[in-house]
Amino acid sequence: MEWIMGNLATIIICLILAAVIGLIIYKMLKNRKNGKSSCGCSCSCCPMSGCCHGEKKE
Repeated sequence: MEWIMGNLATIIICLILAAVIGLIIYKMLKNRKNGKSSCGCSCSCCPMSGCCHGEKKE
């Protein structure tokens, strides 16, 4: 118990960072499932636009 109390600030910061990273991954997966791009740039001039925005398979 003494170790937990001595490192409480570090534990809280790690939990907050893990939650933020989890939310970012969740949002990226949700956007990918909906067919949205993760880069946010204009794909008309991108040489890789055919790879990340291919036809959806049903």
